[in-house]
Formats: sequence, structure tokens, C-alpha cells
Amino acid sequence: MKTTFAAAMLAASLLSSPALAADTILAGNLIADASEGAIGPATIVVDEGRIVSVTRGLDAPRHGTVHDWSDKTVMPGLIDLHVHLSGNPSGDYWQAATTPSEWNVILGVANAETTLRAGFTTVRDVGSRGNQSVHMLRRATANGVVPGPRIVSAGSSIAIIGGHGDVNGFRPEVNELLDDGYNCTGPVECAAKVRLASQNGADVIKITATGGVLSQQGRGLEAHFTDAEMKAIADTAHSLGLKVAAHAHGARGIEAAARAGIDTIEHATFADDDALEAMAENGTYFVPTLLAFRGVTEMMGEGAYTEVVNAKIREVMPQVGKPIATAIRMGVPIAYGTDAGVFAHGRNAEELGMLVSYGMSEEQALESITTVAARALGMEAEIGRIAVGMSADLIAFDGDPYEDVTVLEEVDAVMERGRVYAGHGAR
Repeated sequence: MKTTFAAAMLAASLLSSPALAADTILAGNLIADASEGAIGPATIVVDEGRIVSVTRGLDAPRHGTVHDWSDKTVMPGLIDLHVHLSGNPSGDYWQAATTPSEWNVILGVANAETTLRAGFTTVRDVGSRGNQSVHMLRRATANGVVPGPRIVSAGSSIAIIGGHGDVNGFRPEVNELLDDGYNCTGPVECAAKVRLASQNGADVIKITATGGVLSQQGRGLEAHFTDAEMKAIADTAHSLGLKVAAHAHGARGIEAAARAGIDTIEHATFADDDALEAMAENGTYFVPTLLAFRGVTEMMGEGAYTEVVNAKIREVMPQVGKPIATAIRMGVPIAYGTDAGVFAHGRNAEELGMLVSYGMSEEQALESITTVAARALGMEAEIGRIAVGMSADLIAFDGDPYEDVTVLEEVDAVMERGRVYAGHGAR
């Protein structure tokens, strides 16, 4: 049967059955690969969560339920490499001592659906409260138990004792009680924490390679781990088939992380030529998270943070976005990530406009949020493009993102692993 767009959106507001049947998508203007531009009308057939055919035009044979998006632009589902699904924006760090992990699970369920309906069909969760909570959410979205994107989950971050990512700001005995066991000192112990994270289900290893802005740790934004510790982390993770994401602000910490073999640098706020050269030489991906800084500025204006945090915000804000133009010139791959959770989930696509404002072309920004992000995950054969054999992850929306990337802030429909949902821009 053929459904109107409005009827399709009504049906899509409910979670599809886990037993997927064939679907046909009529795309008014298809962007199959962000680097190749739009190709005009096309017919896409999906079965068992995978794309089985992509045909130019709207006259190809149709199978199963037909989703008529012939007045929409259709492109691959969006990818965000830096989210924290089990948290919402707050400066109330003390809630870590008063909030049970079950609450973070509930927040994660709500935030996963919000993120999906914003058009993001794959996210990398790089550290959330309750080590197992996001691992369980990953399982729930994969099985269609709750609506949400594909989740690549780090679980707990690995940090130095007392550093960013460790527990800070409480009495010593409270710090000890809240410690989840993932801080380390020395190469041997740090390698052991990587193995522990792997044992407990991590898809990726997250470390806090330098100081950070929002923690109560106020000792600067430069390197925390030693070179030997970071190399032990990277080598151990890679031996287990895992990639490593490193939170890093200070230039020398960024450079050291890249030279140690870390796969992605998150934030890279103070990256200078030497740091970016090390990233280019080692194939390290740059995940800018520009939207996080917009979020913390908004929260700072509301008086949300302690003075320890406010001082670090004032330190970083003049530098935000400056490394992007140099990174492009040096050939450092820029992969999309936002730090959702620092700001409200669902705003993730706002980062596209910010990337363009700091020197990326619209095409480069669209590649960053699809094909480049997929490569950073090592999942380029699964996601990031619309092609036969790929996961059926698509979005439908109005407008031309090559002319204005902000059109992706309002997505009308989302297909994630063959399941169809209304986007948060659906009318």
C-alpha cells in the first residue's frame, strides 16, 4: 500500500515491530553519499534492516510498506561521536552523591529517543553515569525495546586520580565511595583498566587526557596522563580491537595523545600547529564539540556553575573554534561530535552551522556528520552512506543542506536499522 507523508508520520510515531518487513522509500531528492551531492528522485528498498536496492527515479518496483517522502530530501542518518545520554545539563555536581543510577537509566531512555527523533541514528556515548547503564541502553535500542540510535558505548572514563573524569569536589570519604574504579597510575595499572573496561562491555575506551572545564578539578587544562600511560592505554585497547577517544584541551596534551596512538581527540581547544601536525601524521580524528561551548556559556549566564568551573570557561571561550581552519589546511580529519548532555539533547544538529561558521564548507560539514564519523568509528561499511548492504539508517527533511546546513535542525522522519519514526520536526 501507499501511505501519504502525514499518515506515515502518524504510523511512525509508534515503535515498529522488531520483526521487520520490507519497506520502500520514495525519496524526492537523494543524498546517498555526502561527498557526491544530491542525485534527484530515487527509490530505496529495505528488508530486515538493510538496504537491498537503490534505484534512480520513483518508478522502480515497490515492496511492502511504501513511505512516500517524494517531497523530501533523504540522506544517511546522522552520527554524533560525543554524547552523554544518561545526563542532562546541570552545574549541580553534588547530585552525583544523591542520585541513584536508576535515575540515570531513565534519563538515558528519554534522551535516546530525543536524539533519534533529531535525526541521529548512531551515537558514541563517551562516558555516562553508571558504567552499565548505557551498555544496557545500547542493548535496548538495538533490540527495539526502546526508541533510540545505535549506541557505541564507552561506559566509564579512565582518568588519573583526582583528575578530570575522576570524582572531585566532595569530602575524601565521599570521593572514595563514588569512585567507580576506573582511575589509574602508571602504564601497567592503566593497561589493566582498559582490560577491565573491555571485560565490562565497552565498545570504545574513553580517557581524560587533560584537565577539563566542567569538573571541580581546578588545576589547569594541560596533560594529565604521562606519555607512557597514554601509550599503554592505546596499545592495550588496539590489541583488543578497541579504539580510544581522548578528552583533551591543552596543546601539549593533545600532541602527546596523538603521538601515543589515540584515535580521536575530543575538543582540542588549544591545539596549535605542533599538536595538529601530530594529529595529521598519526591519522588522529578531531572531534570539535563546538556546541558544548555554546551550552556552557548559556548555563554560565544562568549562574549554574561554581567559580572553579566559571574560571575555566572564561579561559577556553576565546579559543573555541580557532583550530578548525588550520586542521582543514593540514588535512586533519574532522569528525562530528557535540558533547550532548552538556546542552539539551536533541539540539545536536546545531553544530553543523557552527562548523561552517568556523571555516568548513557545507559539503565538508555533511561529510563530517556521515562518512567521516563512520570512518572514525571503523564502521564505514555499515553506516554513513545509503548503498546496498548498508544499515537502513535514513532521514527525511525539507530543504537543501548544501545550501544551508541548518535545515537539518528540523528532521521530519527517521529510519534507524529499518525502523521508522517521526522526527522532531514532523508537522
